[in-house]
Amino acid sequence: MKIVVLGAGVVGVTNAWYLAQAGHEVVVVDRQNGPALETSYANAGEISPGYASPWPAPGIPGKAAKWLMMRHAPLILKPGFDPAAWRWMLSMLSHCTEAAYAINKSRMVRVAEYSRDCLEALRNATGIAYDERTQGTLQLFRSVKQLAAIGKDVAVLRDYGVPYEVLDREGCIAVEPGLAASRDLFVGGLRLTRDETGDCFKFTNELAHMAQAAGVTFRYDTDILGLDEIGGRIAAVHTAHGRLAADAVVVSLGSFSARLLAPLGIVLPVYPIKGYSLTIAITDAALAPQSTVMDETFKVAITRLGDRIRVGGMAEISGYNTKLDPRRRDTLAMSVESLFPGAGAVEQAEFWTGMRPMTPDSTPVIGATRYDNLWLNTGHGTLGWTMACGSGQLLADLVSGKQPDIEYADLAIARYS
Repeated sequence: MKIVVLGAGVVGVTNAWYLAQAGHEVVVVDRQNGPALETSYANAGEISPGYASPWPAPGIPGKAAKWLMMRHAPLILKPGFDPAAWRWMLSMLSHCTEAAYAINKSRMVRVAEYSRDCLEALRNATGIAYDERTQGTLQLFRSVKQLAAIGKDVAVLRDYGVPYEVLDREGCIAVEPGLAASRDLFVGGLRLTRDETGDCFKFTNELAHMAQAAGVTFRYDTDILGLDEIGGRIAAVHTAHGRLAADAVVVSLGSFSARLLAPLGIVLPVYPIKGYSLTIAITDAALAPQSTVMDETFKVAITRLGDRIRVGGMAEISGYNTKLDPRRRDTLAMSVESLFPGAGAVEQAEFWTGMRPMTPDSTPVIGATRYDNLWLNTGHGTLGWTMACGSGQLLADLVSGKQPDIEYADLAIARYS
């Protein structure tokens, strides 16, 4: 089949790779002049299946109220008069129950664990390199209360057979020696030993080159204007450079997927949640993180990427905008400088923002629509890099009529019906 993939971020490019490996003729369309130039460009760099948790959870409304009052707030609400923002937030609040959390967590871990396995297989088969490390994620707790509250997450990890370690202060320093300088700021941590790190931008560009060598066509600098529906099928994609016919279409446009689908009457509850990052050159490797350290208090991830440190975090609900707010930079700098003082040239760091495509239940939307040749692979939120390979393989199997390796029915958009 001729398949058009919309979007050249990490999810779109992995779509293209696995579809091409399945024998399809694939064309990727993106408005940017290369791959991974929007949300995939400078994310936190963590591949964290064990840390895959829904944002909506019991107690979150109360925590959110406290976060909003913090100087270095992990959550920023600026919805204005955008009805879509208010609908999304109300829907998210409806998932803040014990039952919904358990369902959503199990879905996310299922996809994320599968994706880690797919990434490992891809790396072994191709030798793809992207400043990868396989040294785990350390969720760092600054208070005893945080450490005492990990029971539910540990239970899910245990149920899914995800390896983990609960560490005291000295245990945290043993796996991340750079934390010795800040030992008085934390009490312990939860280490997810099989989690990985890597540069999503480098990975996506390398895989795009490999996909192109395998026959995939990339059409960059091409605005996507709409989808042409005829007789219950998508006949073509309308672009700024003309009509592009297809046997099947895969939508992986992140936060912009919902806007493309709305004229077809498809209501996709994906909304942009703005995140920020700093990319810092390491000046003293002995003081820098070895892998990913998640600063639980401020919801900031601090990740080693080769000779750089990537610091990412925060969730800002402010619509489709990419304005850089210096107050968010201050929060990222505070987190990394307090935990890893002297590790890098923070004052010279690259400051970036991107829009994460979030669903109200935090689970991606992967699978079929009511149009029999229109497929979705979007809404991965903060875990697009973590879930990309598994999502791409799953989507390729579904499009090809092959039985996937994991359960998939509850990942489709039909769950919102």
